[in-house]
Amino acid sequence: MVEEKKNSSQEDQVSEANTEKAASKKISEDYFADFDFASLKMDMNSMLKAGVHFGHQKSRKNPKMNEYIFGTRNGVNIIDLQKTVNRLEEATKFIEKIVSEKQDILFVGTKKQVKRLIESAAKKCESPYVIDRWLGGTFTNFQNISGRTRFLRDGQEKTKRGEYEKYTKFEQMKIAEELERLERRMGGIKNMIKMPGAIFVTGVIEDDLAIKEAIKKNIPIIALVDTNVNPSQVDYPIPSNEDAVSSLRLMIAYVVKSVLAGKEKAKLAQAAVAAPAAKSAK
Repeated sequence: MVEEKKNSSQEDQVSEANTEKAASKKISEDYFADFDFASLKMDMNSMLKAGVHFGHQKSRKNPKMNEYIFGTRNGVNIIDLQKTVNRLEEATKFIEKIVSEKQDILFVGTKKQVKRLIESAAKKCESPYVIDRWLGGTFTNFQNISGRTRFLRDGQEKTKRGEYEKYTKFEQMKIAEELERLERRMGGIKNMIKMPGAIFVTGVIEDDLAIKEAIKKNIPIIALVDTNVNPSQVDYPIPSNEDAVSSLRLMIAYVVKSVLAGKEKAKLAQAAVAAPAAKSAK
């Protein structure tokens, strides 16, 4: 009896530990769900603490980043955070403006350390996102991509309504597999029914295909630029460490805050227009 109680207690402890671990993992993967944006300040001290100023090794420097480099320490390029603040202010004002005009910002981040951050950030402000391989033609062949995302949306709705239950189990299985495949590939953009007003990129080198397509379609590009990249093709470059998770979290948070502010402006503007109409209707 004593042995059974001991085993039961151990099982309970293991179960609690697994639950805590799962909860911790969920929090880390949905970082911005409960983020305090009200207390988020755009200042150099916050950036210093997050390591935004650390660039790459001096030997890897791209000469076109010279204007954003403060100096070198132990062979590592140090980013001028005053210029980071200046560029970030320009970028966030632009983001807030276009979002207030009811245009979307497409979040793009395919590097391993940024995927979950980008997904959490985009979901927080209800924006489209890409965290896996960029689908060629997302912008340049938008009509075809829209057809596939529409098929995905419709298929998921039909599944919820049970419309596929009339099919054989094998047919249901094949439909489910196809919808799962599409969700993995384009789930982040399935609700993007029109071209975005701009894209926000966290890895200029890794996400160069997204940048190339954006340039072809004249879509403004906002991007984090580290000391080893060429910022010349970016409309709103933000000098920043784009590898450290602490830096990425902070810089993405600034972007999310500006998107949320833009959405709030759009709501207020809509309410202001609707108020006189509602009053005259009475």
